[in-house]
Amino acid sequence: MTGKRSKGLRSKTRHKLRKHGKKATVNRLLEKPALNSTVQVNINSSVHKGMPHARFQGLSGKVVGYRGNSVEVKIKDGNKEKLLVVRPIHLKILEVDKR
Repeated sequence: MTGKRSKGLRSKTRHKLRKHGKKATVNRLLEKPALNSTVQVNINSSVHKGMPHARFQGLSGKVVGYRGNSVEVKIKDGNKEKLLVVRPIHLKILEVDKR
């Protein structure tokens, strides 16, 4: 049976999820972005828990809430708004809302 390929969540992501010298530090694991802050989805492939789908890599959105140890991020995908539940290690804080 040749030609049968995998169609999992991480298929075709060899270059997209490649680590460029990134390691999961304790400070990155413990930080939580503030509500209404703007964050960018920046997947750390060494941590599998709470990882969003690779199609959301590089998109930015607003933090709208928390769900346990994870953060709820509202992003815009085309004309739809989507809610991602992501661990903070996979987020990069761009700006904090001062309100």
